[in-house]
Amino acid sequence: MHALALEDAISTHQRPKLEEYEGHLFIATRTAQLWEGRLEFGETHLFAGTNYVVAIRHDGGAGYQRVSERLQRTNNGGRSGAPYALYLVLDLIVDRFRPVIEGMMDRFQSLEGQLMSGTMPGRDMLEQLYEMKRALAALSDTAEPLHEITQNLIRLHPELVTRELKAYYRDIHDHAVRVSRAIDRLRQSTSDAMQFHLASLSVRQNESVQKLAGWGALLALPTVVFSLYGMNFDYMPELKWPWAYPVLLLATAGGMLFLHRRLKKRGWI
Repeated sequence: MHALALEDAISTHQRPKLEEYEGHLFIATRTAQLWEGRLEFGETHLFAGTNYVVAIRHDGGAGYQRVSERLQRTNNGGRSGAPYALYLVLDLIVDRFRPVIEGMMDRFQSLEGQLMSGTMPGRDMLEQLYEMKRALAALSDTAEPLHEITQNLIRLHPELVTRELKAYYRDIHDHAVRVSRAIDRLRQSTSDAMQFHLASLSVRQNESVQKLAGWGALLALPTVVFSLYGMNFDYMPELKWPWAYPVLLLATAGGMLFLHRRLKKRGWI
């Protein structure tokens, strides 16, 4: 095995890729899983030749026991051997995105329910949605390179993707495309939820401003009237009239009642 491939295989944080060396291929993939409610990422590095497949895992959780079991169930015919083993490993990597997406969808639906009911404070909801959007972006970066890897295997490496296995590898590619599309739809839904949340906050703020403005206008009427009479002018005919005080109070109350009804009808208070 090539020294550069070995160096990549024993280190983490490799970008997903397919590299061809003399006598073998080196494939670096990223994996994802939900572990105790958290989204965790790992890596699987593969050495593939015509008669062997070596998988090096840099992650926790479940292993590749399913690959071993499926290999043992196959006959010693054309589907056994390294090409079929490579297919099984890649198929398992892609299949493990499904429970992750289902878990993220359940989490989004929970957040969406809280968003519609208004049970979570505004800032907390925004932080939760933003955190989910970041997780989905990382998940998309993990799943999307699998398209190119499977396509290159089908087009450029007939020694591993034999004629009878092409349909199997196309199935992996199809699953990888559907995984990416599901992630993109969920990302779009999360972005829409963030926009809806921000818009609802803006609407609530506008409603609060309207109510404050409505009550301010309602209180402005008696404020102006009583301020006028508090200036103590010498020549105010109303001051000498015996009914001036009760009439002024009634007129002010009537004006406030009329203004209150108008503002109430328009939804300002």
